[in-house]
Amino acid sequence: MIDIIYEAVERQYFESGDFNGLPIYALKGSFDVDTPEFRSVLRKGIENEVLTANFHGNTHIKPFSRMPTAKVLEVFDSAEYPSHTCLYPHPSKLASSPRLSGYAQAPYELELAKGGGQLDFRTFDLSILEHYRNDPRYSYSTDFINGQICIEDSYYESGKMAEHDQILLETFGFAYDDDLNRYVAVFLRYISKLSPEHQRVWHAKEVSGNIKLHPDYYASSIEGSWGTRISIFEAFVMELQTINEMCVLMKRPPLFRDSFSEDRPKEFGFLLRPTVAEFNDFILLLDKMMSENIDKDFFGNDVEIETDEVRADGKIVVKPKGTVQILEAWFAKLFRAADEGPMKAMISSFRKVRRLRQAPAHKVNADAFDQEIFRKQRDIVIDAYNAVRTIRLAFASHPAVKKNPPEIDEQLHNGEIWDI
Repeated sequence: MIDIIYEAVERQYFESGDFNGLPIYALKGSFDVDTPEFRSVLRKGIENEVLTANFHGNTHIKPFSRMPTAKVLEVFDSAEYPSHTCLYPHPSKLASSPRLSGYAQAPYELELAKGGGQLDFRTFDLSILEHYRNDPRYSYSTDFINGQICIEDSYYESGKMAEHDQILLETFGFAYDDDLNRYVAVFLRYISKLSPEHQRVWHAKEVSGNIKLHPDYYASSIEGSWGTRISIFEAFVMELQTINEMCVLMKRPPLFRDSFSEDRPKEFGFLLRPTVAEFNDFILLLDKMMSENIDKDFFGNDVEIETDEVRADGKIVVKPKGTVQILEAWFAKLFRAADEGPMKAMISSFRKVRRLRQAPAHKVNADAFDQEIFRKQRDIVIDAYNAVRTIRLAFASHPAVKKNPPEIDEQLHNGEIWDI
C-alpha cells in the first residue's frame, strides 16, 4: 500500500507545476482514509522517511525543508489530522528519483525537486544585483529591506529580448552575518521561477555561512507582519519632504530644491559592491542631495550669502558663500537650542560629506573589494540622516509649524529606522 501512496504523492509533487503536496482526501477514491489501518500505513511511511507531511497553514506547499521526522510524527500523533493535510515525498526518497534529471540545468528548481522548502532562503553576494539595477531593460526597485526585479513592459512587448532574460523576481530581501556584512536573500520559491540561465548566474554568486534575514524582511515574509521600522534611505527622503512642507508653513521657499520623494535615485542605498569607486559615486550623490540641494532663496535677507575677499593684488572680490556656511550662519542667528551639540553635529555632517566629495579617497586600485567600505558608508549615512532629522526637529519648534504641524509618518516621528 505504501508504494502506491508514494507513487501518487510523487506524481503530484512533480506534475503539479509548483511541487505541491497531495491532500489526503485526494486518496479517498483508492483508500479508506478514515480507517486506523490507513493511518497506520501513513505513520509507518513517515517513520521510515518515505513520506513527510504539512499540517498547518497553506498545506499545499512545503514551507521549510527542516521538518524533522520526529516532529512530524509528534503532530501526526497529537490529534486527528485535518482533511486538508498534504503528503510529500521525503527528501531521502526523492534523492533516488529519476525525475531529478529534468532539473539539472536549473539549480534552485532542482533544490525544490529534491525536497527543499519553498521558504528556505539562499544568500548571495550583493554584486548580483548590479546587472539588474544598471540594465534599463529591467525595473529594479528596493527600499533596502526588500525589493523586486522584473522586465520592463516595453522590452517584454518588443519581442527583441531573449525569452530566458524576460524574468520576474517577485521579491528579494537582505541578510547579514555577525559582522553586519550585507547579502542578498531570496526564497527558493521565487528564485526557482527564474530561467535556468539566470538561476545559474545567481548560483555562481551564492554565499553560505551564519547569515540571518533582515528582521523586517523576516517579519513581513514569514510572520505576515507589516514590519516594524522603515529603511534609513526612505526615512532620509521623508525628512527632506517634511522639511520642505514646514518651509511652506514658515512662508519661505523650500530649503531643499528636490525632496526626491517622487523619484528617489536607485543608487541611493547601501553599496552593492564595496569599492572605492562606488563609494565615491555614492558620496557624490549624497552631497547632491544635501549641500548642493540647498536653495539659497530660503534664507532671504536673513544672513549674508556673499563675502568680500581681498586678492593678492589688493582688489576686493565678491564671492558667494557656500550653502553649508550660510545654513550655519542662519541657525546661529535665528535658532537657540538648549543643547548646541546636535546643531554642531548637523553642520559637521554636511561638511564631512562635502569634504569627501571634494577630495575623494584615492587608491592604486579604485575597484579593490573591501568590506570595510560597507561599514564606512553605513556610518556616513547614519550621520547624514541624523543631520536632516535635526533640521526637521528644529523647524518643528517654529511658531507657524507648531500651530499647524504637517502630518508626519509615525515611524519617522518615533525614530523607528533601520540603519542596516
